[in-house]
Amino acid sequence: MTIREIREKMELDILSKYATKSRHSKGRIIAEKKCEIRTDFQRDRDRIIHSKAFRRLKHKTQVFLSPEGDHYRTRLTHTLEVSQISRTIARALRLNEDLTEAIALGHDLGHTPFGHCGEEALNQIHRGGFKHNKQSLRVVDVLEKRNHREGGLNLTYEVRDGILNHTGDKKPISLEGQIVKLSDRIAYINHDIDDAIRAKVLKHDALPGDCIKILGSSHRERINTMITDVIYNSIDKKEIAMSDEVSYYTNKLRDFMFENVYLNKEAKKEETKAHNVIIELYNYFCQNPYKLPKENFEEIKKNNDVEIEVKDYIAGMSDRYAINKYVEIYVPKFWV
Repeated sequence: MTIREIREKMELDILSKYATKSRHSKGRIIAEKKCEIRTDFQRDRDRIIHSKAFRRLKHKTQVFLSPEGDHYRTRLTHTLEVSQISRTIARALRLNEDLTEAIALGHDLGHTPFGHCGEEALNQIHRGGFKHNKQSLRVVDVLEKRNHREGGLNLTYEVRDGILNHTGDKKPISLEGQIVKLSDRIAYINHDIDDAIRAKVLKHDALPGDCIKILGSSHRERINTMITDVIYNSIDKKEIAMSDEVSYYTNKLRDFMFENVYLNKEAKKEETKAHNVIIELYNYFCQNPYKLPKENFEEIKKNNDVEIEVKDYIAGMSDRYAINKYVEIYVPKFWV
């Protein structure tokens, strides 16, 4: 037996009957020879970590644009926190950690620069709209070119499904995907509170008292409460979910964050500028497609769809790259 086959057998022997076993994966779009060492889900995780899109996450905004200080979350640190929370839950429930981690690491690869502000701008201007989960799937399926020219990273069906359905109304097919969907919410609610307090947009004593009483008064306590609740409420079940009580107060805390942080004028005072940067770049490259990188322009000549290539190019930008590109195009050099 190969090391991979030994690992696959261990999964069958140890994991829950509800776990997604790598041996039973629905496979890849393009058939591949199996690795002797790693399972299919381990290979997917490694492909995501080594992708260019993953590296760019370190310079993409989570919530606060151009924050002063090194302790605010970026899209990369958010992704790592989601991965950590997801793996904790998956291990406790004897589900497939490798699949869970792969989905978590890939779930935000398609996010725009400037966080949800950038997403809203592209959704407003791009024909057909823009959703970061759909773009994340496009990144791994098409934009990340590996040996499979038309297959992107050629990930397994289960990882691709988890990435696409980590947000929105549709439920992932695997329990591992459902874990990531909940862990994403657990992570961003709590770390956004932490960042908002650090940015002085929010005071700790302003948090809803009933939520604090049930979920905990500190960052650590709230995360522990939510994770523990998910685990004990999901043991030996076909669905991953919080209890009704913890779910109620988690959603109430999320609603509070929308009202006081995500839509707060002080927290979002720079977003109009960022929004305009995206719009101006989109219009400029649609009108001047020959200014796109050579690879993007070659794709336009093949399929004659300027707007899709411009959308892909802008969505892949980091915050600093988008700003530098805007300055290069619109600001006279002697002003900089």
